[in-house]
Amino acid sequence: MTLQTWQKHSEGPLIGAAFVFLAAYSILVIVEPAAPYSTALTIAIWSTWAAFGVDYLVKLSLSPQRGRWFLRHPMDLLMVVLPVARPLRLLRPFTLRKVMDRAPGTAIRARVMAYVIASALLLIYTVALSVLSFEKGAPNANITSMGDSLWWAIVTLTTIGYGDFYPVTVPGRWAATALMIGGFAVLSMVTAAVASWLVESVSAATGERTKESGTYSTEELAQLTELIERLHDRLAVGQDRTDGGDDEGRPRRDSD
Repeated sequence: MTLQTWQKHSEGPLIGAAFVFLAAYSILVIVEPAAPYSTALTIAIWSTWAAFGVDYLVKLSLSPQRGRWFLRHPMDLLMVVLPVARPLRLLRPFTLRKVMDRAPGTAIRARVMAYVIASALLLIYTVALSVLSFEKGAPNANITSMGDSLWWAIVTLTTIGYGDFYPVTVPGRWAATALMIGGFAVLSMVTAAVASWLVESVSAATGERTKESGTYSTEELAQLTELIERLHDRLAVGQDRTDGGDDEGRPRRDSD
């Protein structure tokens, strides 16, 4: 079996595992069900870890250049090591490279914006869920509900940072760091998309003003040249007829 074959057949099951993990982790952290439901959810979470671990080991073994593959795929390792990163697998079918392929101009910006929004929402939810799991039982914690955690994640992602909520545990602060880095990347992509749209709009407006001011394209100049040549030919024919007769069209006679 080749690496490409394994990736083709494992993509769907891993996306399903990411859904299972996100649902199980959400119920376990937010609802806090009693046994045996909590035990079943924990088993589901560990099963997703096993699925991602097997996938990583198989890909590494099937890669012809294992060292190079290891260095080029840090996200696959991150999904195995950090549970909070596993839902990011849901974005794999819509990677930015696929989003931008065969999409001209405005379509690229629309797809990039949709991808950025989906990434931001998924990042906010997963980090907020993770921080809540770390903070809710910690001493002096101020993030004790999902609402507080979501509010903190949103103001952190947008770099506002009111300071009304903040993590007090070390794992929570590491999650906050990851969210800050992700927020910077998201805002950079939004800024780039808006800047591209502004540049194209200004260029289009400038082109219209240039055209109105008398500057023509090559095709328009060719059409004008052809029209002028036709008018010149008609004027030449009319001039020949005028030279051959008087104002009433009769042949002129030489005077004595």
